[in-house]
Amino acid sequence: MYNVEVMGSWCVYIVKCRDGSLYTGSTNDLAGRLRKHDSGRGAKYTRSRRPVSLVHAEPVRSLRAALRREAEIKSWPRGRKLDLIKE
Repeated sequence: MYNVEVMGSWCVYIVKCRDGSLYTGSTNDLAGRLRKHDSGRGAKYTRSRRPVSLVHAEPVRSLRAALRREAEIKSWPRGRKLDLIKE
């Protein structure tokens, strides 16, 4: 689905957890971050909801832009996040 090795230096991502919930984050090492989520060393939220699968990733220009976009997506209702994933 996504080649996590080719993504830009910073990206915002959404993973789908085992229970169907969605988690949004940002990183400058997407492959490493996904490994952390799956090993239980990622976010506290995903720790008990493993495994996770990447359903959306978008490159951004900087850490600042990544944090802004992450906050924007986190504020959306689930339906809007699902629409973004479908795009």
